[in-house]
Amino acid sequence: MYVYNFGLSLDYDMNAKELRCFIPVGGQAERLRPLTHDVSKPCIRFLNRALIEFSMATLAEQGVRHFIFGEYGYTNYSNLFDQYGEGVGFSTKYQITPRVHIKHQPNLDDLGSADSYRLNMEYYDVHDPVLVVQGDNLFDIDLSDLIEKHEEKRAVMTIALTRVERTEGYGIAELDKDMRIKRFVEKPPPDKAPSNLANAGIYLLSPEVRREVESDEIKKIMVDRKRLDFGFDFIPYLVDKGFPVYGYELKAWYDIGSPEKYLSAMHDVLHGKLNIRVSEERILPNRNVWVQGYSVESIKRREDILRKHKEKRLSIEGAALIGRHTRIGDHSKIADSNIDNFCILGEHVNIERSAVLDAAKIGDYSSVSDSILGRKVVVDSTRENPTCIESTSVIGNAVHIREGCKIIKTRIDPHLTIPPGVTCIDKSLKNDEDIVQLSTKKPLI
Repeated sequence: MYVYNFGLSLDYDMNAKELRCFIPVGGQAERLRPLTHDVSKPCIRFLNRALIEFSMATLAEQGVRHFIFGEYGYTNYSNLFDQYGEGVGFSTKYQITPRVHIKHQPNLDDLGSADSYRLNMEYYDVHDPVLVVQGDNLFDIDLSDLIEKHEEKRAVMTIALTRVERTEGYGIAELDKDMRIKRFVEKPPPDKAPSNLANAGIYLLSPEVRREVESDEIKKIMVDRKRLDFGFDFIPYLVDKGFPVYGYELKAWYDIGSPEKYLSAMHDVLHGKLNIRVSEERILPNRNVWVQGYSVESIKRREDILRKHKEKRLSIEGAALIGRHTRIGDHSKIADSNIDNFCILGEHVNIERSAVLDAAKIGDYSSVSDSILGRKVVVDSTRENPTCIESTSVIGNAVHIREGCKIIKTRIDPHLTIPPGVTCIDKSLKNDEDIVQLSTKKPLI
């Protein structure tokens, strides 16, 4: 047992099984649109599964069994509740025993991530330690080591930190020699950054934090600011009050906040920076190339892809993850890319450094590079009129792109149809009125 200077006591030993993992899910994820047009960001497809499953599996494999989703808004709630319910299906999928239990935020509006924590801790009467993680990040963490460091430092809160090259996009920590946090500087230029350690949005909270978040001072902050966010409000409050708040450096962390970061993280994970979590063996010796297949029918597809590669009728370069029941035509090339389940790729198709989500259909002689294609996308293409998609283009779900199009650095909202022969450069197409402006004679720039 140890006692804080603030009259708070800690008379328990932390372990992963007693932790409650709280995952706040709010906001519209505008930078990832159109992928998040009608899908909660944690539920977008990433390497053939929902993004949130990477963080949940990482923690469940280390003993965490209790998750609370702090969903704000209808889409976030409905997507996560419908997909994960009480956690039975997730536990079965990842063979987690005893099974994971998931609770969801009731219909109570919150004023930010820390307020969502407050509401859920009160509603479910949680008095255990809480691990807060974001459902839209990827990370590698040694939970036992985090807990040990938290207890050694006698911390009220331990904040996971990650080294970043560009400090301008993050809250950067100023720390003392013992990793105690003095303050965070928001988005500083490199010459004014106190370090290159950024807030990764992962917090280990001692039970005393609940008492503090329910205090009169915090209530006043909420009234004055009409907001209670961990990063902007609650962490500065704890630090300013002198509570022991410490940093902990992560092994690996990825922000999936933009298409560029999505593709960069995909590339790194494919090349082994994090556990890709597929049960199948790699199909090529010493190469990170996987083709998924569980049923008799999907295993046949897997064997067909492998046979084509051996016969040099299919080129697979770099690293690749190809999903179940996916068909790839002759003379196609897949390089450093992810092709999701149930996709149909024609002949002479070239996919490089891209993600093609499930049930997409890509026509003959088409090329896709450095881009993301959503679910049920159809790309028409022929030898005479090939279609090209490149330069971090993002194609929304169920978009139909007709033959002969050139889509360059462009975002297209779901369910739209792009006419044949259009060249579209650096635009955002949101509705049919935008489509009417397209011309086959003149690029849309």
